[in-house]
Amino acid sequence: MAVTSSHQPIRWAFNRPNGLFLTTIIAALCVALPILVVVSFVITGVSDAWPHLLDTLLGRYALNSLLLSILVAVGVVMLGVPAAWIISFYRFRGRGVLSWLLLLPMAYPAYILAYTYTGVLDFSGPVLTFLRGMDAPTWLMESMLNIRSLPGAALMLSLVLYPYVYLLARAAFMEQSANLMEAAYTLGQDRWRVFIRIVIPMARPAIAAGTLLAIMETLADFGTVEFFGVQTFTTGIVRTYYGFGDTAGAAQLSTLLLGCVFFLVIFEKSSRRKVRYYSDRLRRLNQTSIPLNGWRQLVAQLLCLIPVLFGFLLPTAILCYWALFFAEFQSMWSLVANSFFLAGSASLFVVMVALVICYANRLYPSRWLSHATTFVGLGYALPGVVVAIGVLIPFGAIDHFVSSTLEPLGVGPSLWLSGTLVALVFAYLVRFLTVATGSITSGLSRVRPSVDQSGRLLGLSQFGVISKLHIPIIRGSVFTAVLVCFVDILKELPATLILRPFDFNTLAVKAYELAGDERLVDASVPSILIVLVGLVPVVWLNRSVNQE
Repeated sequence: MAVTSSHQPIRWAFNRPNGLFLTTIIAALCVALPILVVVSFVITGVSDAWPHLLDTLLGRYALNSLLLSILVAVGVVMLGVPAAWIISFYRFRGRGVLSWLLLLPMAYPAYILAYTYTGVLDFSGPVLTFLRGMDAPTWLMESMLNIRSLPGAALMLSLVLYPYVYLLARAAFMEQSANLMEAAYTLGQDRWRVFIRIVIPMARPAIAAGTLLAIMETLADFGTVEFFGVQTFTTGIVRTYYGFGDTAGAAQLSTLLLGCVFFLVIFEKSSRRKVRYYSDRLRRLNQTSIPLNGWRQLVAQLLCLIPVLFGFLLPTAILCYWALFFAEFQSMWSLVANSFFLAGSASLFVVMVALVICYANRLYPSRWLSHATTFVGLGYALPGVVVAIGVLIPFGAIDHFVSSTLEPLGVGPSLWLSGTLVALVFAYLVRFLTVATGSITSGLSRVRPSVDQSGRLLGLSQFGVISKLHIPIIRGSVFTAVLVCFVDILKELPATLILRPFDFNTLAVKAYELAGDERLVDASVPSILIVLVGLVPVVWLNRSVNQE
């Protein structure tokens, strides 16, 4: 009797592609809309400010973005790789605690870290006040004041983005074979040479992927660079749109930023196109970890503790101190309600669309759906400011068309879409859909096709199979998708800042506005709330990693 493999794709002989198939194609087109709109302005847009940008500011935007990306790439590698190596290769006191503490800076948006350290290191802050009382050298105090600079922005971004490299490098190190290193030791290589010649090259894809994610987040950052006065593409886009009122110029700058992001992705993939990485599965590195004692144990603990101390523990203590003793709590409940309502409803909507897309790929595997789903994944690579401009232009055109159509009926002009939460939720869909599809696809891959077939034979509709069978089975993956989308939306600043309705405010926007008014102590209240919520998926992630 022939046995059907459980890994064969599901193809319903009695069904043709229906609404699920069409919904997936429509979702891909929705993600494509901001990209196509932004790119189209390169050909059709006429910008009055573009000659001025080209002559005076464009070079500065490009140079600062490049330098910032390079500094952040170096920073995340220097912080993430040694910590991952120490946690993977050595045993020492406190290793278990440090392994999950190293993930905690992921809960911080970089702009909140920037607000915190600026409040401590500015002229009237406690550090410089103490140094002036101690008659410290002038050069030392001037270096403290220099935190609001490009290197300072790179430091803030590195402290919150190094967990990307740490997490991926740690997984790569722990999957490596101990036999390779023992063979190198027998050939006379010391530990340092083994680390450089074997361990790092074998983990290169993971380190490169983590570094690429950090660079993409750096190019997408707006709050940190704007607060520190560093002129990059993101600040230039917002300034061109709001300051010059030039939509075409903002779209053309967005196209350049988009090109930089796509170049990074293509470069990283092409750089390892002909390289293959293999490892035997006899013994893993984590099974042969080396115990440390004495001063070596102390050095390992300090190297792992430094990024946690400056990336999470110290800023959290400062924010809590400000919030408890000095900050004003006016109107925070409305901000919390607005933020949680927006993030909750948007994350549920994003996950619902992701479920439809993933289920359509499960039922109707085809080249068209595969390409459409891949294209959906590009949304996460788009900076929030680019998504916002790409959404605002077509929605504004729709508003203008509707107002012109209704004007003969006596209906006055209004912002039917671009001035409502609809535009904002749509931008979140474009930006974070790939986060949800990744988690749900991972969950569905563990469900046997026979579950789908049994449900349909028992009379369940496709919606019934999803709601009564799949969601209960993969509820952990669905919950993870909702949780991660919720926190990402709660922390998102540029898209929310540009697309929010005039009378609608969130915790992220309020923290940005208070920091812009130099009310850094008052900004601690919304900031600490964002960080506390951001801790939830980090703890969940650490639990998932430790269970593997």
